[in-house]
Amino acid sequence: MTHPNGRRRFLTSSLAAGAAMALPLRGMAADTALEMVLITPSPAGDVGWSRTLLSGAEAVVAEHGDAVKLQFLESISEGPDADRVMNKAVAQGAKFVILGSFGYQNGGVQLAKKNPDVSVLHASGFEVTPNFSPFAAKYWQGTYLMGMAAAGLTKSKKLGMVGAFAIPELITSVNAFAMGARAVDPEITVANVWVNSWFDPAAEQNAAKALLAQGVDVIFSNAQDTPSVIGVAEDAGAYVFNLNSSMKSYAPKKYLGVVGTDWAPFFKTKVDAHLAGSFKGEFSWLGLADDVLFVADWSPDIAADAKAKIEAAEAAIRDGSLTVFAGPLMDASGKERVAKGAAMTDPEILAMDWHVAGITTPLPN
Repeated sequence: MTHPNGRRRFLTSSLAAGAAMALPLRGMAADTALEMVLITPSPAGDVGWSRTLLSGAEAVVAEHGDAVKLQFLESISEGPDADRVMNKAVAQGAKFVILGSFGYQNGGVQLAKKNPDVSVLHASGFEVTPNFSPFAAKYWQGTYLMGMAAAGLTKSKKLGMVGAFAIPELITSVNAFAMGARAVDPEITVANVWVNSWFDPAAEQNAAKALLAQGVDVIFSNAQDTPSVIGVAEDAGAYVFNLNSSMKSYAPKKYLGVVGTDWAPFFKTKVDAHLAGSFKGEFSWLGLADDVLFVADWSPDIAADAKAKIEAAEAAIRDGSLTVFAGPLMDASGKERVAKGAAMTDPEILAMDWHVAGITTPLPN
């Protein structure tokens, strides 16, 4: 994907940049401080994916005080730019690296192999080495619930999604959205537009308008870092929800809710493990039961009986009595993918590259 190279921001343990921004990393921290770097593909505004990652890292700094120093590098393009930036940060003393994009994986793995004393967390990937640890959220647990809510509010029975990239993490999110809606009303359909960017407000707005032109009256903003889709839906009178952080202030009338993430506890656990010398590479897939994923800011327009069913489903997902990707499960072509009485395994969900029944837009090649 393409991203403009953005500004770099340095945060001290007090979370104020100040004059220290001009100093090299080692001049900012005591010799005993852990130097941590967070790299993201988009800028961290007041909402979105990069904001949630930054808030999680800031919480670690706030807990440890001067023992941890944070360098935040935003709007870093995947590929050579990211590789250069992460290697420079480590060369300057960073020992704990958080890579905030799937596309940083290859460079991050090489970085970890060359620097066994550096601990690396990588968002949304799958590679694991002794000091390289991927993490992801089970967004589909929350989007299933949003689908249930959307089914009770749609009048056209046409739902839509604006997605960043057609990777399994986002495919599972929209699949579960469709499944939750169709569990309430099997006549509902979902149309998708993939913009092939994590941060392209103009393309996101155009995608939302295209869905509205098709009669869609509930839109899922799937991994946009800006409220672009949210604002278009609000202006058009369509319900809308998003991932990661609340954007309710941008849609005070038509906000359906948020499938949010709180990375602070997870980041704290991993930083503590690094400081204790016990960090190990492992895949962490975290959901409602882990208190990393949450659903909030539900629309007051959701009927009381519908809300009760949503809350019951959430409780069942938390305790494991409701499995979202369970059979019988058909794909968009009508082929049975999961038989009755069976359920998809975690590896199958993590590799999902097909759409469920009810989604009308083919996946891009």
